[in-house]
Amino acid sequence: MPNHDLRVAIYARVSGEQQAKEDTIDSQFEAVAQRIASDSLECDPELRFVDDGYSGSILARPGLERLRDQAAAGAIDRLYMLDPDRLSRKYAYQVLILEELTRCGVEVVFLRNPVGRGPEEDLLLQVQGMIAESERAKIMERCRRGKQHAARRGSVNVLSGAPYGYRYVGKHEGGGEARYQVIAEEARVVRRIFEWVGQERCSIGEVCRRLRRDGVPTRTGKSAWDRSTVWLILKNPAYRGAAAFGKTRSGELKPQRLRPQRGRPEQPRRPVSRVDTSSKDQILIEVPGLVSEDLFGAVQAQLEENRQRRRDRSGGGRYLLQGLVVCKRCGYGCYGKPTSRASAKGKGKVPYAYYRCTGSDAYRFGGQRLCWNKQVRTDLLDAAVWEDVRRLLSEPERVRGEYERRLRGAETGPNQEVEHLNKLVSNVKRMISRLIDAYGDGLLDKSEFEPRLTAARERLARLEEEHRQRIGAATQEAELRLVIGQLEEFARRVSQGLEEPDWDTRREIIRALVKKVEIDEQEIRIVYRVSPSPFEG
Repeated sequence: MPNHDLRVAIYARVSGEQQAKEDTIDSQFEAVAQRIASDSLECDPELRFVDDGYSGSILARPGLERLRDQAAAGAIDRLYMLDPDRLSRKYAYQVLILEELTRCGVEVVFLRNPVGRGPEEDLLLQVQGMIAESERAKIMERCRRGKQHAARRGSVNVLSGAPYGYRYVGKHEGGGEARYQVIAEEARVVRRIFEWVGQERCSIGEVCRRLRRDGVPTRTGKSAWDRSTVWLILKNPAYRGAAAFGKTRSGELKPQRLRPQRGRPEQPRRPVSRVDTSSKDQILIEVPGLVSEDLFGAVQAQLEENRQRRRDRSGGGRYLLQGLVVCKRCGYGCYGKPTSRASAKGKGKVPYAYYRCTGSDAYRFGGQRLCWNKQVRTDLLDAAVWEDVRRLLSEPERVRGEYERRLRGAETGPNQEVEHLNKLVSNVKRMISRLIDAYGDGLLDKSEFEPRLTAARERLARLEEEHRQRIGAATQEAELRLVIGQLEEFARRVSQGLEEPDWDTRREIIRALVKKVEIDEQEIRIVYRVSPSPFEG
């Protein structure tokens, strides 16, 4: 009979590249469930933790965070997972999490590469973690250099997919060499798009309207064309016969958006961002062209002219809460939409604008409106939010106190701490190298080497994690210190009643304090980055 006294949990993870392979979430759960059943145990569905599509090179994963919280609360006795790589691809992170789970009294069971009880098994796990991390780095570098070499030879294999107007013929189907095959019907649409912009000087919005009017479906079968889709077609050099390889590269994670995109997690799945590369860093591969060089050049010139004209017209369209307003009903962001000139004409009438939900625009979703939430006057909402912020700033010392409470320990000097941690990490790495050399030279026997190496690697893992956290804290601290200084100066001016701050100052202060503004049919809610409770009397 199943043992109901032992609280059992399951953790499963796959990254984006793995989803097409055998280690899917379902297969992991199936394998682990069989092992749990063979151990005469049962797993509560509430204790199943999943990270689907998250890289193993980062620790900030929703499923893993919930698992660690439950373990700290004493809700888990035994944890099952496929192998140590599910925790992390980095050995240092594996050690960190396993040590944390052990402190919480959680027994960890791996189906593959199980952890033993002796020092030999612990050492084997450490070596396996280091090998997995090293292999991942080597595979990535080999793939990068291999693709780069193939692209310089003009191989279409490295492009993997084909844009609208082409079909990608893989190397197996193409007799050993991949190629782009022109789709005649889509190619005619591409030529019309280029002619509308390059010859008739149409805007991208007009192109989308014409495609919808003519009943031209997108590649996915939708009747409505998105402006970004048309823009990507017009900018793609493949249509002039030269497909570009290496248009983007991995870069440092960009700062978080003011408002997370609808349907996207606040915490990015991967610790990197895609960064556009310059044209000189791209490798051009010959493919069948659909438009002439002259027409392609005319389109680029027209796009630049449209961009410049739009910039010249956009001088007056500034909204205080731009990027912060969210529709509570559907989750889409809201944007500022001015009234038409005709509606603002007449004696005593003043032009104004509304914050309008993106989901209420039928043209964005194939003629089907998704949301019926009401729009809100920008001037009224701006004034209400600003007045609430002013109220919070009436006691600036409490604002500062809350920031400092969250950044306690700032006076110790984060930069000095980071430098100190850098030195400690370097020292431990040198110590590990010396231990390995001493063992290789026969100066240490196995009984001395293994525990000292294990202790050194555990210390290295803790130091590296602390180093990463301190760098993040130092960056955040520097930003918040700057904001605090600005807030105190403004609060001083408000208390003296000397002047009303200008638009830029109000915008900067609101962005520093307000996380988002949620609009519902019956109420509007301001969500602050710092909990409002410290400001309330």
